[in-house]
Amino acid sequence: MEGGGVAEKQASYTYWVRETREDAAPLPVPRKLSADDISKQPQPNTLGSVWNQAGTWEERNLNSWASNRIKELLKSMDSLEFSNGKAYINDVSKCSGDAFLVTVRNKKRVGYTYELTLKFKGEWLIQNENKKIKGHLDIPEFSFGELEDLQVEVSLSEEKDLAAKDKMQICKDLRTFLIPIREKLMDFEQELKDR
Repeated sequence: MEGGGVAEKQASYTYWVRETREDAAPLPVPRKLSADDISKQPQPNTLGSVWNQAGTWEERNLNSWASNRIKELLKSMDSLEFSNGKAYINDVSKCSGDAFLVTVRNKKRVGYTYELTLKFKGEWLIQNENKKIKGHLDIPEFSFGELEDLQVEVSLSEEKDLAAKDKMQICKDLRTFLIPIREKLMDFEQELKDR
């Protein structure tokens, strides 16, 4: 420390830069956006309602639409021909359950749980005599993504004068409705996903 001067010690790193140097980037200058600038900005693609722009959680009840659509699809099924007769679905007497669309974190998820009862009418040739037979097909609870496990329970209304063998054959024939019912419900499931 010759000459009475004090040596200055410079830090190699400073958090707050108080002085600008020649090699530093220029400071940002605020600029007011015009309407044209705002319209050019990409809008985020959000699902759901206007009030839920973040897409956090939103659930929509689709029961009314789903019940009507299931009934419409099932009533549009063609009649089935069997070796000794034919049958058709004439009404959907029970269609109860829930269908919903949930938006979670901007992703759409759908689901449903339903139970069905379908009324049928048919005609079978039993012991050289045409017999008109009515009844219903019960489809116990089924859900989204579980249509491969679908089951049908057959109940005949007028079975007084039918032999056990004939009843079994008629029930076996009516269980073939399972394939077209499954196809119609798969169509419904696809429509629900596309909503």
